[in-house]
Amino acid sequence: MGKVIVRSDPTLRTSIRARQHTVYADEPAQDGGIDSAPTPMELMLGALGACMVITLQLYAKRKNWPLEGVEIALEQQRFSGKEHPKYQGEAQFVHEIRDQMVFRGPLSDEQRSRLLEIAGRCPVHRLIENPVIFVDELLEGEKLSAE
Repeated sequence: MGKVIVRSDPTLRTSIRARQHTVYADEPAQDGGIDSAPTPMELMLGALGACMVITLQLYAKRKNWPLEGVEIALEQQRFSGKEHPKYQGEAQFVHEIRDQMVFRGPLSDEQRSRLLEIAGRCPVHRLIENPVIFVDELLEGEKLSAE
């Protein structure tokens, strides 16, 4: 996978460049932004939802199942690690992502159940739910390129 380059402008708005595509992120006006684009968290949830939808469509196509469309609504909430009823680790915070899915098409109950399971296997879902290691590098006076 290629690099994604994110650049600031004089406001909190950022441009996000991936290959030949550019999208933007911003913050609501009450948080200091100009509300010109989704927030980074909204984009993250959108990326997760998009990955789930694409994974489901590819799986149904491979199985020749009559999946005519998918809609997923996602929301995220942060909890204190000590207060979340399903968490027993030592993390300071726990982030709970809730999703609601609608599968369109004449699918059997078994197919719907399997699709629900497959949605949790998309690459972005796996990235979020498994440990991630960040490797940060500060460059001096250089302009980043996507190569």
